[in-house]
Amino acid sequence: MEKKDLRIVYMGTPDFAVESLKCLVEGGYNVVGVITMPDKPMGRHGSVLQPSPVKQYAVSQGLRVLQPERLKDESFVEELRSLQADLQIVVAFRMLPEVVWNMPRLGTFNLHASLLPQYRGAAPINWAVINGDTETGITTFFLKHEIDTGEIIQQVRVPIADTDNVGIVHDKLMMLGGELVLETVDAILAGTVKPVPQEKLIQSEAELRPAPKIFKETCRIDWNKGVKQIYDFIRGLSPYPAAWTELYMGGAGKQMMKIYEAEKIFCQHDMQIGEIRTDLKTDFRIAVKDGFINILSLQLAGKKRMHVADFLRGYRTANDNRVE
Repeated sequence: MEKKDLRIVYMGTPDFAVESLKCLVEGGYNVVGVITMPDKPMGRHGSVLQPSPVKQYAVSQGLRVLQPERLKDESFVEELRSLQADLQIVVAFRMLPEVVWNMPRLGTFNLHASLLPQYRGAAPINWAVINGDTETGITTFFLKHEIDTGEIIQQVRVPIADTDNVGIVHDKLMMLGGELVLETVDAILAGTVKPVPQEKLIQSEAELRPAPKIFKETCRIDWNKGVKQIYDFIRGLSPYPAAWTELYMGGAGKQMMKIYEAEKIFCQHDMQIGEIRTDLKTDFRIAVKDGFINILSLQLAGKKRMHVADFLRGYRTANDNRVE
């Protein structure tokens, strides 16, 4: 079978999923349908509906788009079946019921932003950086009942630099993911795929690192940890959703402060954890047990993101300035 004859249904929602769909379209593959989330209400009254990035691209290419509220709805299942897909591809979508993933004759494969079996879950890129990993990657695998546990088709390994934040790693994996999706489709077409069960790659269940969804409270900085842990935590959440803390400036009370960039300084000192040292120019250090975290860019509640030098122009010192 030629790639133009292979009927593909693509499923995805955010920016990360657009690149793979774009590669399929520009590569001449036959995408007969695109499944994405319903448009999201925006604005104060929710009166404006915002289409997903995948929908925006699909519409621009004249592709058929389906936006089911529930993936088990009979009307959606019948409409999906009418597309007569040979293969389904899932990138950054949601958990599929068996009636959906088991429909195509060649199966359904997923592109996941980690080296499975590590970092199964919703936020694999964030957790790899937060944990200080020096390597991550992307994986294509066939779907089965348990989430992110299917047989591995292909993987690509990607280094993580000490200065990379999650945004940088995300973009690297997104671009490589588009290439890997095409390679996986070609291998399936050629009949050369030799899937590997993830169980063969698991030495110990205790060594598996999860990648759960990240919430606001997840992003709060624990200043009792060491320099490296806090530094990795900040870059693992930058630029989104961003690590945060509460800044206390004497009698001015507390205000929420997001931190986007920082430097790590290892040294001994006699300051209290969370205490601030600054030259009121470019240096804004927060004391931790084995050194300092020097803040480079930040955002106060209700303000725009700014470089620390701009922040310090309006900063006033007091005897008990600190973060909590």
